[in-house]
Amino acid sequence: MTQLQQANIDEFKTHFRGEVLLPGNSIYDETRQIWNAMIARRPALIARCKSPDDVVQAVGFARKHSLLVSVRGGGHNIAGNAVCDDGIMIDLSLMKSVQVDPNARRATVDPGCTLADFDQAAQAHGLATPLGINSTTGVAGLTLGGGFGWLSRKYGMTVDNLLSAEVVTADGSRVRASETENADLFWGLRGGGGNFGIVTSFQFQLHPVGPDVLSGLIVFPFDQAKSILAQFARFTETMPDELNVWMITRKAPPLPFLPENIHGKEIIALAMCYAGDPAAGEKLIEPLRGFGTALGEHVGVQPYCAWQQAFDPLLTPGARNYWKSHNFSQLSDGAIDAILEYAAKLPSPQCEIFVGTIGGQTARVAPGAMAYSSREANYVMNVHARWESPAEDERCITWAREFFAKSQPFASGGAYINFLTHDEADRIAFAYGATYNRLVELKKKYDPTNFFRMNQNIKPV
Repeated sequence: MTQLQQANIDEFKTHFRGEVLLPGNSIYDETRQIWNAMIARRPALIARCKSPDDVVQAVGFARKHSLLVSVRGGGHNIAGNAVCDDGIMIDLSLMKSVQVDPNARRATVDPGCTLADFDQAAQAHGLATPLGINSTTGVAGLTLGGGFGWLSRKYGMTVDNLLSAEVVTADGSRVRASETENADLFWGLRGGGGNFGIVTSFQFQLHPVGPDVLSGLIVFPFDQAKSILAQFARFTETMPDELNVWMITRKAPPLPFLPENIHGKEIIALAMCYAGDPAAGEKLIEPLRGFGTALGEHVGVQPYCAWQQAFDPLLTPGARNYWKSHNFSQLSDGAIDAILEYAAKLPSPQCEIFVGTIGGQTARVAPGAMAYSSREANYVMNVHARWESPAEDERCITWAREFFAKSQPFASGGAYINFLTHDEADRIAFAYGATYNRLVELKKKYDPTNFFRMNQNIKPV
């Protein structure tokens, strides 16, 4: 970067209507902090945008002064690309409007919105679109990487429900991308991450959901895990699209429906959500209770928004996090054995392994229809290492990497780009698979100098 002078900053402020934060500002440190506490970078300047015009000004300023650019939406991405050292953080977190058209079943969403912001606005009309499972996640980053959650088997990936986007490109232009306008850019935005511009507005298709859904947890002892996992694999291959069941194995948090002597012990849990009539859902989930002798369960009809926030207490900001992830078309015996081996030696009380079930509607879209191409992935496994102290870094990261290597022979192609960490640049082409070369060509067109490179980067070469 060039050395920023105060005069340069003062000039920028005359055109920028948002907030400009410099080191030493009272909220600079708070603003630069993101979800993953392993990332502690210090930008030279934070531009807190309040409008698309502010984004244009920030992009122009960065380009004029050859500044490295990072873009913050929710700041939740595991790789920490929302914040850079010495450059400019373009912070979108103040742009939080959600406008819902219930008749057209469409929502227009600002890039600073979290899942909670979007869910709450849409659920006021009994509507939703497939999003993730942690309500503090940013809509922008989740969407640009693909996006999946409880509703994906019924209604597809988040990107399958994106109708259009307003984008500021690397040259400072404001363009609209949809199936009929800049269709190539729209193709790339749906899974290509932040490589092609800064999205200042998303328009989504909505679907009737809730507002109450059948959802919850059934928890089993870990000594039954092999049988539970084998039955989970078979059950999820044939369940209807309206039902989604995930598997989580970890040390039991102090949940009130579990006996106190189980807290802190290894368990295996089935988490479920039924996007339909709860009475029909009850009949469908009854077999899950027969998978073993449950330690406890908390299953019932509750607001969809409440279920979307159920895992928030386990994913609060401030902890150190490191992830490794595989896609699976099926859960083979080898994959199950690897999960069991490493679930039996969790290196910290907060570490977990989860297997998210997708398939259903997500698999009915052609692999080349958009940048996200992993349509054969029926399961996404995340090895979630999470701990508190830097002294634990080596032990927890080693556990995650060893498990990743042990389970790799059983994985299918591709990878979920939002789960890639900062040290996995060598997996980006593999993650995109058949769409990668087209993405490189698109990068050449819209960002030939790699201006936007604080991301899971697609180089224009």
